[in-house]
Amino acid sequence: MNTELSANHGALGSKKDKLVDDLKVVVADADDLLREVANSTTEEFVAARARIEAKLGETIASLRVAKIQATRKVSCAADASCDYVRENPWKIIGVAAASLIAAVIVSRCSSKCSSR
Repeated sequence: MNTELSANHGALGSKKDKLVDDLKVVVADADDLLREVANSTTEEFVAARARIEAKLGETIASLRVAKIQATRKVSCAADASCDYVRENPWKIIGVAAASLIAAVIVSRCSSKCSSR
């Protein structure tokens, strides 16, 4: 299960990088369009605008896919966490108790140190 989550994390990272690259292209195309507007004919403007709209549509579609995949990954991680807690309740209780004890000790030490 852990290797599955790691493999999925790698795939998600590469898709995120592609999405960032797509967004950079859209921004660059929009910048080019603004430069071309000042000195272009109507036909050139329409063509540039169509290119940007097409790339923006692709990027929006990529964002939707990334959102769906991220939601699935989070759901799988939450399910795995719930399964672990159900299978190991005493480990969870032990960790919680140790954390509570450590917090009490740290708070007592900090109050003693500040009163000196």
